[in-house]
Amino acid sequence: MSEYPHPQVKGGAVCYLSVDGAVKAVEFYKKAFAAEVAWVMPPDEKGRTMHAHLYINNASVMMSDCYPEHGHPWVPPAGFSVMLKVDDADAWYDRAVGAGCTAIMPVANMFWGDRYGQLKDPFGVLWAVNGPLKKE
Repeated sequence: MSEYPHPQVKGGAVCYLSVDGAVKAVEFYKKAFAAEVAWVMPPDEKGRTMHAHLYINNASVMMSDCYPEHGHPWVPPAGFSVMLKVDDADAWYDRAVGAGCTAIMPVANMFWGDRYGQLKDPFGVLWAVNGPLKKE
């Protein structure tokens, strides 16, 4: 039996992010995306954590620091985004930008029938918010 808790994993596909500063990312995501902490493994002597489990918008998002000495160096995120399907894209976007995310694509009604915008967090992860159309 493991000595660590096993919080419920929510969602069919779970993002597992490698970031430089997972403990700091946990605190940031609490502000930017109203994340709830399911569990964070205590940091090692270098301040790195092997595992953090959050709930963002009622879905699991997991992350860890990189461990180059174990063949897992940090590489800047590229070629993907984490999309949040939300009820109010503007509110989610504004909160994230207010917390310190960089606006990449302002929220707007899109041709495919959703309201959508993109932002980048201080850890280099590209996030998208996607919600219902807004009458402008």
